[in-house]
Amino acid sequence: MARYYVWFRGLTVLLMLGAAACNNPQNLQGQIEAYLARRVRISEIPGLTAAVVRSGEVIYSGAFGVRELGKAEKLTPQHVFHFASVSKTFVATAIMQQVENGKLNLDDPPTRFCPYFRLADERFRQITIRQMLNHTSGMPDVVDYEWEDPQLDDRAAERYVRGMASEQLLWSPGNGWHYSNMAFDVLGDVIAKASGSSFEEYVKVNILEPLNMDNSSFNYLEIDRALRTTGHVGHPAKVSDVYPYNPRHAPSSTLNSSVTQMIRWMLVNLNRGELDGHRILDAASYEHLWKPSTKKSQQGFQIGLSWFLGEYHGHRTVFHEGGDTGFRSFLLLLPDDGIGIVLASNWEQTDTGILARGILDLILASDDR
Repeated sequence: MARYYVWFRGLTVLLMLGAAACNNPQNLQGQIEAYLARRVRISEIPGLTAAVVRSGEVIYSGAFGVRELGKAEKLTPQHVFHFASVSKTFVATAIMQQVENGKLNLDDPPTRFCPYFRLADERFRQITIRQMLNHTSGMPDVVDYEWEDPQLDDRAAERYVRGMASEQLLWSPGNGWHYSNMAFDVLGDVIAKASGSSFEEYVKVNILEPLNMDNSSFNYLEIDRALRTTGHVGHPAKVSDVYPYNPRHAPSSTLNSSVTQMIRWMLVNLNRGELDGHRILDAASYEHLWKPSTKKSQQGFQIGLSWFLGEYHGHRTVFHEGGDTGFRSFLLLLPDDGIGIVLASNWEQTDTGILARGILDLILASDDR
């Protein structure tokens, strides 16, 4: 499964929208709509939703396709999707909240909160929370998410962490980079033990509710059935037999939200932790979240704490992709420009990163005219 996205690959998307539209900066919303409609048609995407913010305002929100192939119901921007690894940006915020509250330090070992955490390599004792957040802990990735057989009891998350004793480190902590969903699942248990509530409840009370993201949850069972979407797999696309939900992997993977709801997430991050008079994070914490903490990769990106960092045509970018069985998503922020783009699709082969870049090309082109 594609669990993260190096969005710098490939060639620039060709925007064949017509000279008249391209020469009219006031028609940016129409350009975005036409671009996405064309990509949905060409790629035969079952369903796609998108939203764009700039300077604190929503400049685009739209939906294409259907909630489920074979059924007539059209998608809306309010429909809820599995956002997969975009979940990790919420984990990082929750950790920083705990740092601000004096509950933990970034260089604490996870064993301070989860003494039962261990791997089949004594070097696991050197792992820090910071290394887990930036994927330098040396921990492997998850092999089987067990979407077909989720464990729904209250002890599922802790039991998963306790079951890691046979896992081997890839290298000494801090000596390499390897994307690890497993590490983030441990961080969810760290948050639970440091806060005294489940990971899902902590995020709900301390992040989602203050932001009025009332139709978002890391617990899929809480999502209104009228808003749920169905995932699609294969090519040509067909309805997936499973929905990717298992509380064991909530921190790394199970954010359920809509692009309408994720507008709130983009705005609060672009505004460095404050939205509508509610502050969920000190502005100073973004020096940790968005400060490079690894060497630049061959693909041209670095990573802060959970967030990938890069540059596009001279503009600083902060982003994260999500991809799981049946779903694909992408969240892109340009902090210095006040721009945010979010996409969610109910087909695992939708290249949401390329689509986000295509939208950004349109925005930057409109600025140049």
